Amino acid sequence: MQKAASKNHSAEMDDPLAERLVVLEKENRALRQRLHRLTREASYNEGVLRRSQEREQLLLEAESFPELLRRLTQAMRESFSVSAVNLVLSDPEDEIRRLLAHNRLTDASFPQVQLVTDLAGVSPLYARLRGVWLGTYDERKHRGLFQGGEPIKSIAILPLMLRDRLLGSLNLGSDNPVRFTHHHSSDFLSRLATVASVCVENICHYEQTVISALTDALTGLYNRRYLLRRLDEETKRAARYAQSISCLFIDADYFKRINDQYGHQVGDLVLRELGERIRGQMRASDVATRYGGEEFAVLLPQTTGADAATLAERIRLAVAEHPVVTDTGGAVPVTVSIGVGHLLPAPDLRSTARVQQALLASADEALYRAKEGGRNRVVLSDAACVSA
Repeated sequence: MQKAASKNHSAEMDDPLAERLVVLEKENRALRQRLHRLTREASYNEGVLRRSQEREQLLLEAESFPELLRRLTQAMRESFSVSAVNLVLSDPEDEIRRLLAHNRLTDASFPQVQLVTDLAGVSPLYARLRGVWLGTYDERKHRGLFQGGEPIKSIAILPLMLRDRLLGSLNLGSDNPVRFTHHHSSDFLSRLATVASVCVENICHYEQTVISALTDALTGLYNRRYLLRRLDEETKRAARYAQSISCLFIDADYFKRINDQYGHQVGDLVLRELGERIRGQMRASDVATRYGGEEFAVLLPQTTGADAATLAERIRLAVAEHPVVTDTGGAVPVTVSIGVGHLLPAPDLRSTARVQQALLASADEALYRAKEGGRNRVVLSDAACVSA
């Protein structure tokens, strides 16, 4: 009897212990699962942080404005693995377009970039956009934010802002309807938007400063310093690929007489108008400069002497056919004399400096003969320069 009672008491003691062990095992299993989940989340967050830092570094290392545009669009599309990326930038004064033109590009060179004069005309979202916006893609509200026909189900709109001024936005579109929702954290995207904003402003400011140092303030054309820089590049390229290259020297006829008769303000107006009419006849690859005083120079890559003379005649006519109208309604007749120098394709990279001087000298000599021959005419240099 006593032994049986002892066994029953022991069994009663074992049951709570077994139950406690079961509870502890469940708690341990839950703790292990929680630890595994936290570890997985930490690893995911570490990956997100690393990718975010890589994206920021990618933008910060861009060395030119075109390179920054490529990284903001093509590189971000690859990094985020989304179906569409579009960059919208406000450009009411065409400052960005001028930066692209300085790099011999146009906005058409970047199909994923929209340069607009008014952000509100693109989407009503911009009227209240101050922070990252995540949510479902609405064709009616958001179609202006993307250029391509990619399938888009959810979007992230990253506003590019500086000192409470909206520059535009970087728009990410995904074909996954839950890739971007208002439930997701936007901290890393907000930081990326801030970095992108700073990069856009810094590179634009830097390149505008460089351009201003190479630009004539009166006409808006490049100056002699820029001409000599591009002349070095283009003559080397012409020699390397056996291409023709030509140069025009353009001089306003009797310009001193214009200054004396109408005053220097009208003289400045005439020079600005000449710059516009010269620019209006050029290709995107041509380089027009104010060489000094009333003299202009135009560098024509991949252009024969005959083709350069044809362009020069178009410029001469564009100037002579219409007088320059002053602010008071007066009309100032203006003509120009143009000399054409040209370089024949003959590869010899060692003689670049000599060829540059000879090309300019031949155009200058042809200009002298145009003026001696009666002005308001085009003269093609008799002898083409050669690089050998």
